Amino acid sequence: MKRHLTDASVQRIKPPTKGSLEIFDLGYPGLALRIGHGGAKTFEVFYRINGKLRRETLGRWPAISLAEARMAWRKTREAIAKGEAPRRESPAMLFEHVVEEWIRRDQAKNKPSTLYQLTRTLEMDLLPAWRGKRIDEIGKRDVIALLDSINDRGAPVMARRVKAHVRRFFHWCLERDILKIDPTAGLPRVGNGKSRDRVLTDSELARVLGACQGPYGAVVRLLALTGARREEIAKLKWSEIDGDTIKLEGSRTKTGAPHTIPLSSAAQALLNSLPHLGDFVFNGVRPVSNWSHSKNELDAASGVTNWRIHDLRRTVATGLQKLGVNLQTIEAVLGHTSGSRSGVVGVYQRHSFDSEKRAALEAWGAHVTSALHA
Repeated sequence: MKRHLTDASVQRIKPPTKGSLEIFDLGYPGLALRIGHGGAKTFEVFYRINGKLRRETLGRWPAISLAEARMAWRKTREAIAKGEAPRRESPAMLFEHVVEEWIRRDQAKNKPSTLYQLTRTLEMDLLPAWRGKRIDEIGKRDVIALLDSINDRGAPVMARRVKAHVRRFFHWCLERDILKIDPTAGLPRVGNGKSRDRVLTDSELARVLGACQGPYGAVVRLLALTGARREEIAKLKWSEIDGDTIKLEGSRTKTGAPHTIPLSSAAQALLNSLPHLGDFVFNGVRPVSNWSHSKNELDAASGVTNWRIHDLRRTVATGLQKLGVNLQTIEAVLGHTSGSRSGVVGVYQRHSFDSEKRAALEAWGAHVTSALHA
């Protein structure tokens, strides 16, 4: 179908009931607007190089306007006239822009814990690997390389989670007519799917904490004393400490629910020893970062290897169990909303376990202090 496109007509065009529809812009040979049945409108340009017909996606409307699509068409014609291959970079088709729209349109309805996990995955693995890359240039080999790199760092469970996120994302891209081919089709199995069971012994924990230095070391020490999640402590602000308790709003927790962390005597002594250099407790003006480099230095200084920061939560939970703390209190300490606190129990039993959590962490703090001085 050919017609003279205008801004108004592009906006008014209705999507087909199934499949997709291509409307070529009259007066601009090879420039087309593809409308998917889901409502996505994408500008494309068709051209021949060495007799071979090529089709290139310019970007989605309205991120790219009709005028911008025609400008890209002109540059394509000029390049071909010179015997050159067209070169361009459409911001609308960059991975970071497409994945942002996916989250907004498709993932924002998920529960807070799921959205938190997805955001962490994007920040830690996907954006560092694919930021600045066009979505239609990410192939199966790129996906396999990403998953292999995660698996090779000893995180097979995370690799499988990333694979699931990536498959949902690219499937959405197909549905929205952003992509024609799914780069995740036929991916090999990743990792063995086994959960980690690493728990630091008292001796290992003492060596790790004894080697802790600087802001990073202080974060590790508080993680070991509280069993909190890494980002909850790394991004801790002085304003979130109320006397002998850390009080986190739902926006700061994985579950989306407010969480209080009683501070044992050992934890309070640690915090009292830190200077006030800014809003953030451990680094003044910004949260602690550069985890990989600092973790490698800590491993070398302590002589304890083959463990991850998240293993400290398991170490705290296991230690509390050995001290005789019951399961519900341990889950309350960890900020869990599943397990013994899920379903009907979570709805009707609203006990905060504040006093039990405080007693448990005080006993754990004394145990850690004893191990350090053993």
